[in-house]
Formats: sequence, C-alpha cells, structure tokens
Amino acid sequence: MSAWFWLFGTIAVYGGAKLLYQRFPSIWLTPLLVTPAIMISALLLCGASFEQYNRKSILLTDMIEPATIGLAVMLYKHLDILKRNVFMIAVSVGTGAIASIVTSAGLARLFGLDAQMMETLAPRSATTPIALSISGMLGGLPTITAVATLITGLMGMIAGPLVVKLCRIRNPVARGLLFGTSAHSAGISKAIEFGPIAGSAAGIAMLLTAFVTLLAAPWIVSLFV
Repeated sequence: MSAWFWLFGTIAVYGGAKLLYQRFPSIWLTPLLVTPAIMISALLLCGASFEQYNRKSILLTDMIEPATIGLAVMLYKHLDILKRNVFMIAVSVGTGAIASIVTSAGLARLFGLDAQMMETLAPRSATTPIALSISGMLGGLPTITAVATLITGLMGMIAGPLVVKLCRIRNPVARGLLFGTSAHSAGISKAIEFGPIAGSAAGIAMLLTAFVTLLAAPWIVSLFV
C-alpha cells in the first residue's frame, strides 16, 4: 500500500477516535490509546513494515516540535496565574522529574538490566524529542526510549484522572503539574480536559521536566551504573 495511505489513514483513525471519545469519554477510548492500537493492528494484518508506514507518516512526528512551541500561546494567556505559583511549580516539577529518573534507573538496576538500558529508560518522562536526544547523549537506545516515552504518556493519561479523584486535587494548577510532569505531551491533552489553566500548567511542567531531565539524568544515571 502507498505510504500516503498510511499517513491519511492515521489522520482519519485519529479523527474518528476523537469523535468517539467526545461521545463516550472513557479513558480506554482516548485517541492516543485507540489510534496506535488500530494502526499497529492494520500494519500487522497488511504485512506492512514500519519503514513503509513511516515513509510519509514521519510528517506527523515532525509536527511535534512546532506543536510544542504553540503551547506558548496558552501559557501567555495564563501567565499571571503561573507567576503566582512559581515556587509550587518549581518544587513540584523538579521533584517529579528527579523522582522519575531515579525510579527508572533504580528499577532497571533492580531487575538486572545493563547500563545501556538504564540510559535508555532514564529520560522517559521528558517530551519525546528531548527524551530521544538525552538517550542518544547518554549512550542509550533512542528507539526503545521512544516506546518507553509513549507508554509513560499513556499510563499517565490513564492513571492521572484516578489520582486526581482519589487525592481530591481541585487546584487547576496542581492538576496541570501532575499531568505535565508525569505524562509530557499526552498529559497536556488530558489536562486541557480539566480546563485551560490546567492545560497551561501542564505545558510549563512538560518544558521544565525536559530541562531538569536534561541536566540531571547524566548525573543520576552515573550513580547507578
């Protein structure tokens, strides 16, 4: 099948999944969960390789960075609220980012994985482009890092609403920080469902998490190797 088929097929499946999610807002019908499942199944049924799929669909990946920059508009609209909570944001995001690196490297060590796998998994909570860069810089395997980052985002989207409910988190900034720190860009899409302020907080949390991960990951991983 044509590479264009997979590109437009992905867009169509995502659009359909989004409409379905709007009608039946179940976490299991989240477009970022449904779309990969359907497309992977389609590739397997058609016997197509990832290279065939990615030949044109890489255009979607290339849109991640400008989409991330586009979050600046939403941040600007709620800049005053974010300024009033700057200490909470810095402490929460810094702690969360470091905890993510420590748990990733620690669990890798616990289960007997080698140093390269520690370096591969350590940046999983950063947004995808940054996580891949950090993984390559550390000597990890960026392909596996991409999968780990995707799984982290999906798990954050699934577990995040449960944490918000169980812990009775009502502050929109706190909700946003939860999603942005733990689930990067996937978390932002979920945070926006809780309101624009939560979405803005998630955006700044994602960017700060990437920055802290970039600075702290090499040092923390070296302690476990």
